[in-house]
Amino acid sequence: MSAGGRVVLVGAGPGDPGLMTVRGLDAIARADVILYDKLIPPTALDGARADAILVDVGKIGGGEQVPQAETHRLLLEHAQAGRLVVRVKGGDPFVFGRGGEEAQLCRAHDIAYEVVPGVTAGIAGPAYAGIPVTQRNLAAAVAFVTGHEDPGKPETQIDWPALAAFPGTLVFYMGVRALARIAEQLVAGGRPQDEPAAVVERGTLPDQRVVHGTLADIAARAQAAGVRPPSVTVVGPVAALGEDLAWLDRGPLGGTSVVVTRPKAQASGLAGRLRDLGARVVEAAVIVPEPLDFAVPDLTDVGLLVLSSPNGAARFFDALRAQGRDARALAGTRVAVIGPGTADAVRAHGIEPDLVPTRAVGESLAELVGPLQVGRALVVRARGGRDVVRDALAAGGAEVEVLEPYVTVAEPLDERTLTRALAADWATFTSASSARFFCEAAGGAAAVRESGLRLASIGPITTQALRDLGLEPTLEAAEHTPDGLVAALVGATAPAA
Repeated sequence: MSAGGRVVLVGAGPGDPGLMTVRGLDAIARADVILYDKLIPPTALDGARADAILVDVGKIGGGEQVPQAETHRLLLEHAQAGRLVVRVKGGDPFVFGRGGEEAQLCRAHDIAYEVVPGVTAGIAGPAYAGIPVTQRNLAAAVAFVTGHEDPGKPETQIDWPALAAFPGTLVFYMGVRALARIAEQLVAGGRPQDEPAAVVERGTLPDQRVVHGTLADIAARAQAAGVRPPSVTVVGPVAALGEDLAWLDRGPLGGTSVVVTRPKAQASGLAGRLRDLGARVVEAAVIVPEPLDFAVPDLTDVGLLVLSSPNGAARFFDALRAQGRDARALAGTRVAVIGPGTADAVRAHGIEPDLVPTRAVGESLAELVGPLQVGRALVVRARGGRDVVRDALAAGGAEVEVLEPYVTVAEPLDERTLTRALAADWATFTSASSARFFCEAAGGAAAVRESGLRLASIGPITTQALRDLGLEPTLEAAEHTPDGLVAALVGATAPAA
């Protein structure tokens, strides 16, 4: 618990987790209590302490509401109890985020507070759509306007004639339901009917959509496209630039939405490679490695150490270090790993693996280590893992000890992430457990089939797991690695010659 009560108002940005600030993530990692909005990035709170109190106080237009008075009460209650309270808000706290009211509350009650700005949707959404809100010779100014004023106010605070005469770009937040009225007011105030306009729905997120038009027809176009909140609307000559400057869907996987089901700690590498190729990535981790208590045995006469996953390698070397030992404890011991990812995890600890099979599957590793003359072998794997490597070593006469430093368990998917995942083009699976738990999260194989998702498997074990569930993968990677999976996706989506 913090020595004194304090509040940090954190802007979490418009939705893309990569747009969160370092300072904001640091505040989340130190927080005793986190009060968060619904529209923050899905991974925003991953770095929170295990003992932190997390409270959803979010609001979504037209959906469930947590009264602002209740948010104020929670802020005061926890801060006055001496806790570090982090209020995590979508976008920027001081741009249509009621952060100013919360800062005033803190000041009125003599509570120390800090503001961590965030990337606001009115800049980020258009930027991800290729629309600069200012542009030399087109717009030297930009105005941010709420399209959804407090319905309790007796009259509007917006001077529509003055806004229509504003010599620059207009960006409307939360105005998709009032788009027809907004366009009508601007045209009535003198804005030309043929002035370019664009609506960016879910800007910076994998399912971002953009609708282009003019003031005369943008409301009808948005309605026809079924655009919904959260959206921002851009009015001005710069809106037309998006049709030329759009960059989000460029690359061999441009416009293709891909679900990554790997554990969060391992997902970033695969997700990053897919994004670099233009894919719209939905991170939907359905498995998580849960640590188990274990102790590294005496390694003096261990002739072979087998590591079957990056998680297992990390847990093994962490435990070795906790015992005051390091890589020198493996002097004279050969090290075998299941594939390139595990090999990299071992190299991070200063050890070059002796044995790496050409195919990253248990059978290939078993074929490699089975013929070895080994007196004693130590196999490190997840609890419940397959016995193919252990059996091969035992058949060769080795005394085999199995160490299980973790177990793979299901990671629940929130409704928003699951909806995005089932609406994607592809889902990638890098293990049998990811296939099983994704199917479970989706509500069964029938729901996955009905979604139209194409399934990409990293290798034969994962493929068999999908088939056991009644699902047929669209492709299986020739090289059973994340890079091989990416290459297979690129090959499957490339236009026919």
